[in-house]
Amino acid sequence: MKNRELEKTIHSDLSRDDDYTGYLQLDRLLSAQHPLSNPPHHDEMLFIIQHQVAELWIKLVIHEIGGAIRYLRQDSLPQAVKNLARVRHVQNQLYSMWKVLDTLTPSEYAGFRDVFGKASGFQSAQYRILEFILGNKNRRMIAYFEHQPEWHAKLEAALEAPSLYDEFLMHLARRGMPVPADVLERDFSDMRDDDDRVVDVLRQIYEDRARHWARYETCEALMDIANNFQFWRFHHLKTVERIIGHKAGTGGSSGVSFLKKALDIEFFPELLRVRTEIGTEA
Repeated sequence: MKNRELEKTIHSDLSRDDDYTGYLQLDRLLSAQHPLSNPPHHDEMLFIIQHQVAELWIKLVIHEIGGAIRYLRQDSLPQAVKNLARVRHVQNQLYSMWKVLDTLTPSEYAGFRDVFGKASGFQSAQYRILEFILGNKNRRMIAYFEHQPEWHAKLEAALEAPSLYDEFLMHLARRGMPVPADVLERDFSDMRDDDDRVVDVLRQIYEDRARHWARYETCEALMDIANNFQFWRFHHLKTVERIIGHKAGTGGSSGVSFLKKALDIEFFPELLRVRTEIGTEA
């Protein structure tokens, strides 16, 4: 086998701060894994990296949804859909990651489960922010982060702000669609009930795609994200069930039965309801 000849133009001075290692701060990133088991359990490293990588992907999802919201506020639907398409692909990465954790057997996990005490994915502030910006608002969740003032403030801001779906409805209203004012002018920290009037607006979009193509495309992009989130939740549930059965979760929850309840929480429920209405008499 012949070695590949290196091109003379390839930089060899890697002492500067703008090299690959410096730009990505790899020294910090790759030294952030600190297994607590003693002696070190081989599989604890998998568990730590799995969750750290998930937090990085969630950070990117929040970033991209923030971009989509900014474009919605500018009534720039194609650009918003582009951001949402990236979110969908990141969600695919998050979903696929469960397959890696599925390789952890019950006996392997039991070998180090006790070392991280009460730590639980339920305590992920980023995950809670993501649920808030997708519309699943719950003020009681913020109380769990009072000991972390910076995260508490970010959660409060996400709770009070319009969700991604709210911003889409505001766009529709600005473009002359009859979204009721009371749907748009309200306390966004509270969940609202499904509204037949909003379903009727969405039905107009779906039943005249040619006229409303950009809005129709945005509706479907939102549904992609909602569906992918449910796929992620389900695989999470099945991974937990596979590894710990029906034991209680480390954070104090009932475990699998608690995760099952999350599957009943749908993002953008009016976009689901309109599917029942399409093709029927108004």
